[in-house]
Amino acid sequence: MLKEPIKVTINGAEIEAEKGAVLIDVCRDNAENIPSFCYYKDLAPQASCRMCLVRIDKMPKLQTSCTIKVTDGMVVTTQSPEIEKAQRSMGEFLLTNHPLDCPVCDRGGECELQEVIFDWGDVEERFKEEKNKAPEKYLSPIVANDPQRCILCKRCTRVCDEWMGEDAIEAGNRGANTVIGTYGGWLNCSQCGNCIEVCPTGTLLDGVYRHATRPWELDQTITTDVYSSDGMQLSIGSRAGEVHRIVARDRYVNGLNGEFLDVKARFAHEFINHPDRIKTPLIRYSKGGKLIPATWDAAIKYVAHKLSAYGSETAVVASPRLTNESIAALGFFARDAVKTEKVGVADRQSMAAFFENLSSPLATHKDIRYASTIVLIGGDPEEEQTYTAKQIRQAVRNGGAKLIVVNETPIRLTTKASIFIHANHGSVDAFALTVLDASNDSFAAEKLGVDAGLLGDVRDAVFETKGDVIIVCGSDLSSDAQAVIAATAGSLAGDGRRVLLHPLPLYNNSVGAIDILGGGSERDALRSAKAAYVVGSLQDASLLAGKEFVVVQELFETETTVHADVVFPAASFAEVDGTFTNNAGNVQRVRKAIEPLNQSKPDWMITRAIAAEIGVDLGFEPSATSAFKAVADAVPAYEGLRYPALKDESSPVQAKYEIASRDVSGAVDSLRRSVDAIQPADKINETPKVGHKLHRLTTMTSKTPQFHLLANGNPKPDNLLVSPLVQIEPSGAKREMAAAVGVGDRE
Repeated sequence: MLKEPIKVTINGAEIEAEKGAVLIDVCRDNAENIPSFCYYKDLAPQASCRMCLVRIDKMPKLQTSCTIKVTDGMVVTTQSPEIEKAQRSMGEFLLTNHPLDCPVCDRGGECELQEVIFDWGDVEERFKEEKNKAPEKYLSPIVANDPQRCILCKRCTRVCDEWMGEDAIEAGNRGANTVIGTYGGWLNCSQCGNCIEVCPTGTLLDGVYRHATRPWELDQTITTDVYSSDGMQLSIGSRAGEVHRIVARDRYVNGLNGEFLDVKARFAHEFINHPDRIKTPLIRYSKGGKLIPATWDAAIKYVAHKLSAYGSETAVVASPRLTNESIAALGFFARDAVKTEKVGVADRQSMAAFFENLSSPLATHKDIRYASTIVLIGGDPEEEQTYTAKQIRQAVRNGGAKLIVVNETPIRLTTKASIFIHANHGSVDAFALTVLDASNDSFAAEKLGVDAGLLGDVRDAVFETKGDVIIVCGSDLSSDAQAVIAATAGSLAGDGRRVLLHPLPLYNNSVGAIDILGGGSERDALRSAKAAYVVGSLQDASLLAGKEFVVVQELFETETTVHADVVFPAASFAEVDGTFTNNAGNVQRVRKAIEPLNQSKPDWMITRAIAAEIGVDLGFEPSATSAFKAVADAVPAYEGLRYPALKDESSPVQAKYEIASRDVSGAVDSLRRSVDAIQPADKINETPKVGHKLHRLTTMTSKTPQFHLLANGNPKPDNLLVSPLVQIEPSGAKREMAAAVGVGDRE
């Protein structure tokens, strides 16, 4: 539904558009394709490529459609000999210094410049001067640069500024000598790679995928990010059972995150085909012995016999990285196969209390982008929920939103904040007491180490808002603080003011794990258990010490598998069908791009096989579709959902969480006692460096060699013309820059 519809005539056809919409968007939405290079929806207009020219009645010359807002009665022509002549001339200018090296360019086959020029059939080439040329070089361990291919659209510089707020890449020199580069020649930023994604040519290149294969040789599979709880949509490019690259979904179909991805989602995918993957089931026949390869039948029978013997003395623990189907299978297994109540989730910081006390709906990422006021309490989204952080930055920069940050650390988002409550170390929970009750201001302000008037300013800013107020809650808050914030948010709404909640859980399916298994922790589940069935890895593997029998399903050997008596090889997210639930409550499809490597199997399939050997039917057929139906039937928030309803992620499906007024007086009393016990502490005044959490080495990220360089300070190599992973000494000898990848790289 258009807010204020008007009539516009395009190439003789009258269409309805929204007043104030950008003309190029209106044309494209109505099947009138207009070529452009510098234009990118939701970025500030650049109007430098001059390709999107149109004729508008009553205007004396051709106009750039990316800078024109439609008005009622506007008459537009997008195709004519006059317009094509002007566009061909611009194409000729762009090719003046552009090398015609499409056969060896990684962007060949998906280059926007190539597509436009090829559409015309031929372009005059009247410039005979020698082309400007420069060698291909690296700008960082994962960003390569071929400067002569640049057409100066400056998409990369605007994305770096508006999306990331980093200004790490910029145009240097002037005129025909202008090039895209970095300060000091080396990118020192979050390494998101969005500059590569939006580049319309082969100027900026993926250093992980570079020269691996051709784009048209790749099978594209739309799926969901396995790292962040933002649930970013991405496209896996695979060939012959190997994943070669990952790009944002929007290159092919609209997704909720457009062309945005972060460094882990885009580049840290080499764990999928890594040779260190566990290849077969492994059995340790005696404590302290070695894990010995075994057949699936032998391992399943052995585990079924042992777990059925331990029965209710068995703890069942799920990783928050699993699909909803695998998590639900574990829940059914615990209930029906071993009949245990010792069930937990291996989440570092659970947000179960937040979801149990919702008094307002969850905000989508689009809601955040167009919010009027955003209150960020705790968390560090720029490092852990990067798409949420990007939406916050754009809401402030492009939408004029007011940002309020409450944090003990001056995170980078504080530079965008209208109000920053700089809390004493360990005191952020105290802010939850002031959300509604001003009588707590003095008490809370003393613990927070701020002036009580600032807390009143926050409340005033919320109550003066017209539009959406988004309360973003970090997982570092205590369960009591989460409960109080979630339960009181609804009462902040008023005339013309809607209040929405947005949690910041740590893992890709932390929300799904809460929805299906509840808030039990790994520690509570394992406390009195004699046996353990762990799918994924624990946050604290030492909890398994002394257990009589331990079963683990994993991709790699980790600290958790050290304690295992049996290890099953699990399939990665690229090898399974299923669903994840993101921090906006969107239930999103995970799709199989390649067949499971070696002898690995989907986690739910392994669990089902163990249960079947015990003699228990978990209630679903051996297919991901049937498994999800069982999930939807068991979880009220997913009631009625089926895979066909989830196929279009451009219109994501949100789980139906119960919104109600809840009594949290017990949580308030408990919170007050814990806040009262807070001892004075010095403030943290140093802003953490970019990537202090994003670049850290984990079991999965450590399998991409470039992450070793990023995690160790992103050192600038002596020679930018060769790969940062291998440097050449003056003697000609090769010097390895990235350490060998092994189990010890886990944080």
